Amino acid sequence: MKAMVFKGPHKIAVEDVENPHLEDPRDAILRVTSTAICGSDLHMYDGRTNMEKGRVFGHEIMGVIEEVGDAVSSIQVGDRVVLPFNIACGFCFNCVRGMTSACLTVENPDGVGAAYGYASQGPYQGGQAEYVRVPFADFNCLKLPGTPGDEFEEDFLMLADIFPTGYYGCELAQVQPGSTVAIFGAGPVGLLAAHSAFIRGASQVFVVDQSEERLAIAEQLGAIPINFREGDPVQQIFDIRRANPLITESLRPGEEKMPGVMCGIDAVGYQARSTDDPDHQEDPSIVLQQLIRVVNPTGHIGVVGVYMPQDQEAIDNLAKQGILKFSFGKVFEKGLSIAAGQTPVKKYNTYLRDLIIAGQAKPSLIISHSVELDQVSEAYRLFDWRGIGEGKEYTKIILKPEHNHYHSDKNYLN
Repeated sequence: MKAMVFKGPHKIAVEDVENPHLEDPRDAILRVTSTAICGSDLHMYDGRTNMEKGRVFGHEIMGVIEEVGDAVSSIQVGDRVVLPFNIACGFCFNCVRGMTSACLTVENPDGVGAAYGYASQGPYQGGQAEYVRVPFADFNCLKLPGTPGDEFEEDFLMLADIFPTGYYGCELAQVQPGSTVAIFGAGPVGLLAAHSAFIRGASQVFVVDQSEERLAIAEQLGAIPINFREGDPVQQIFDIRRANPLITESLRPGEEKMPGVMCGIDAVGYQARSTDDPDHQEDPSIVLQQLIRVVNPTGHIGVVGVYMPQDQEAIDNLAKQGILKFSFGKVFEKGLSIAAGQTPVKKYNTYLRDLIIAGQAKPSLIISHSVELDQVSEAYRLFDWRGIGEGKEYTKIILKPEHNHYHSDKNYLN
């Protein structure tokens, strides 16, 4: 089969590789109809992880079941399914509590949990390929209605990772009806966190980024765009809220001490750009610092942006060890809660699927491009601009393996 193969930092290629095969009676083989490039794939593409050469990336995967092992009972050949990016058994101590991101029985010598085609997440090959092996298929496959290429194809693909991850950011930040929310990052996860916040009943949502194109999508979703190149984003949020007489006139004396929001979401992670020099320098703790400032006392912060325990390209020796400087004294003083971690997709994907089916969610709104698998090298190069420079309009790119004969109505790469 054809698959994207990692050759080294900023070097990938589509090559013929061995087809996956059943390795356990609980396995299935999936024929991939759609997959996607995730912002997390860029950490490996940029050489910021220990990903070995020769691996296939891709943890956002959907398609049709081609073969099942003898022990698979609830999934059949011909079923259309989407896979959580977490590979999980469904029966260990963590899985039975819904924390499938920390499965204890999957093969991963580096720690708990596993994922398709990802550094330090086990040996499993990714799905930016024509076929992929699905361990524990009964548990990991989410069955879907319809047929490949229909009007739900791109929406359902978002269930593999970024829609549940955006929703999980809201869960960690405890977004509820009437909540005020600040989301840092207008990449795919940040945009779907904004979408999720409104689904959960938020009254006001701010999205902070530097890309006008991505901020325009946030505005289409109903959020208030904040461009940090135009000034301190925290102060911008304070000023907007103070300028609203309906807010200020409803305050009792003393309540002006709550000028920010009650919920904050970090959808950026350790490769955040410095606000002083965003074109040339990273600042891995800047988003956490800004969230601590903008979230009101007793509020909540959810961190779904990726932070690595080691990063040899980081700005200083502490950051290279995953140790960041931020104002924990302020966290304590304000009584903030901070929750973080990889999304347990299985805990949410069934309900989010049903929101899509009911027309209450449309996560594919953020997709900008759909391309053939053999265009993956150029797609990665453009997506790696992360909303600035030459590839600034490439917000979310999905890939169609060559054996498919249908296409999205999204733009194609030139």
